[in-house]
Amino acid sequence: MQNMAFSKIAKAALSQSRSRTAAGGMHYRPETLFRAGVPSGQPYHTLLNGARHLSPIRRAGVFGDESRAISHTPHSQSPSASAAAAARKDDFADEGDERLPGLEATKPGQKPRVVVLGTGWAGCRFFKGLDANLYDIVCISPRNHMVFTPLLASTCVGTLEFRSVAEPVSRIQSALARSPDSYFYLASCTGIDTDKHEATSSTTPLHHIRRRLARLALTVSAVCRCTVSPFPATGSRLIPRTASESHTTSWSSQPRISSKFRSSLCFRVECAGISEDEKKRLLHCVVVGGGPTGVEFSGELSDFIMKDVRERYSHVKDYIRVTLIEANEILSSFDISLRQYATNHLTRSGVRLVRGVVKEVLPEVIHLNDGTSVPYGLLVWSTGVGPSQFIKSLNFPQSPGGRIGVDQWLRVPSAEDVFALGDCAGFLEQTGKPVLPALAQVAEREGKYLANLFNQIGKTNAGKAYCAKEVPLGDPFVYKHLGSMASVGRYKALVDLRQNKDAKGLSMAGFVSWFIWRSAYLTRVVSWRNRFYVAVNWATTLVFGRDNSRIG
Repeated sequence: MQNMAFSKIAKAALSQSRSRTAAGGMHYRPETLFRAGVPSGQPYHTLLNGARHLSPIRRAGVFGDESRAISHTPHSQSPSASAAAAARKDDFADEGDERLPGLEATKPGQKPRVVVLGTGWAGCRFFKGLDANLYDIVCISPRNHMVFTPLLASTCVGTLEFRSVAEPVSRIQSALARSPDSYFYLASCTGIDTDKHEATSSTTPLHHIRRRLARLALTVSAVCRCTVSPFPATGSRLIPRTASESHTTSWSSQPRISSKFRSSLCFRVECAGISEDEKKRLLHCVVVGGGPTGVEFSGELSDFIMKDVRERYSHVKDYIRVTLIEANEILSSFDISLRQYATNHLTRSGVRLVRGVVKEVLPEVIHLNDGTSVPYGLLVWSTGVGPSQFIKSLNFPQSPGGRIGVDQWLRVPSAEDVFALGDCAGFLEQTGKPVLPALAQVAEREGKYLANLFNQIGKTNAGKAYCAKEVPLGDPFVYKHLGSMASVGRYKALVDLRQNKDAKGLSMAGFVSWFIWRSAYLTRVVSWRNRFYVAVNWATTLVFGRDNSRIG
C-alpha cells in the first residue's frame, strides 16, 4: 500500500511539472542554478547540455560575491524562440560596438584602470605591488593562478603536489576579488589597439559555450604580457603525436604534465606481452636541454626511479634509463667546477649525458645532427623560452631575440601608456643594455620596479591615459643578479652566488648547498599557506616516499 501511495504522489508531481513547463512558467536563470543549487524540475547536466546561447558578457557574481564570471542563458530555457533568435543576432553583432559592462571608458572622478595580461612572475609581482586605492586593476589570463616555477620539477615526480606551488591570483592581489571595479577574466588576449587603448580577448573556453571575442576598453596605463612559449633548436623539426597518444611535452606545459607524468612510468612497466626492445624504448626517458631546469628535472627523475620505481617494480629495474641531451655543456652559466660536479653526480645517479643537437623529433625516436637516433618512451623538452605567437603579432619594436623592445623604464616607445616586462620584453639596442635572461628573479624584479613606478605616477594624479608624459619617472630599471641555484638529486645541489660568469664570488656544491637551496625556495614561496604545504610535502615524501598515483 505504501508503494502504491508513493507511486500516485510521484505521478501527480510529474503531471504538475509537465503542465507548468507547457504553460511556459518553468524557466531557470543561471543565478538560480549556481547560487540556489540545481532546480528540482530538471537535472543539472541537462541544463548545461542545453546551454547553446551565450548572452553578452557582463560582471556577474554567479559563483559568489568575491568572484567574477561569465553568465549564460540556456537556450532550451529561453522565454521564447523569437527572443532567443534576437539574442543570437546580438551575439554576432559588430565587435567594434561592444563594450563589457563595467569596463567602459573611465569617467571623471573614477580611478584610472591598469590592465595586466598574464599571471606569470612579472605580472603577478606587478599587480601585487599596485596600490588598489590608486588604480582599478583588470587582469586577463588563461590561468587564474601563479606557478612557483623553481619547484615545478618536484611536482612531476610526486615530491610535491602541484597545488603546493600554485597561488591563486585573488590571494596575491585581493582587489581582484573584493574591489567592485577590479576584475580577473579567465581568457586569452588576442589583440591590442594602442590608439584606442583597447584590448581584445577571448572568453572562457568552456566546452558547452561557443567562444567569442569581447572588447575591453582600456582607459589607461599599462599592458603586460608575461606568457612565453618553448622553441625547438634552430633547424629542428618537432612532430608530436596526437593528443591521445602524446608522450612528448615542453617544459612550458609543466602544469599539464605534473599530474600524469608520475604515473606514466609505472603504467608502462605493468604492460605485459611486449618485446624486449619495445620495453626498453617505453622505459627510456629523454630530457632535451641541459640548463638548470633540465638538470633539476633529470635529478628528480633519477631519484624517483632509484628510490620508488625500482623498489616497487624490481622486475623491470634494468630497463629504466634517463638520457639528458645538451648541445654544449650542461649548466653553462655556472662555475666550471660546479658544472663538473653536476656531470659526475648525474652520471653516478644513472643519467646518461649526450652532447648533440636535435635535428628531428618523431613520435618514438629523436634524430641528432650527427646521425644518432635515440628512441624514447617519454620526452621532456626544456631548451628555453621564446616569444609567443601573440607577441609576434603585435606591431611593437623588437629587441634581439624577437622580444618586445622597451626602454630603461620598461616602456614600449612606440605605444603611449604601454609597458612590457617579463620573458616577453627586452631592452632595445639603443639603450645600450643587454637583453636580460628569462629568469624568475628578473621578472620578479621588473614587476616590483614597475609597481613602485606606477604608484609614484598615481600619487601625482597622472594615472589617466596620456597624462604621464611630463611626470618624472625617476631612476631607470637596473638588474643585479643575485646568483643561481640548482638541485642535482640525492640531497645534493649547486649554489653559485657570482653576479656573472666572469665575476668572483661564492660557489659551492653538496649537501649544504642542497639545504640552502631548499631553505631559499621555501622562503620565496608566495604565501605562508603554500610554504606550509611545501614543508609538509617534503616531510611526507621523506617518510613515506613519493605518490605516483594519477587522478583524472
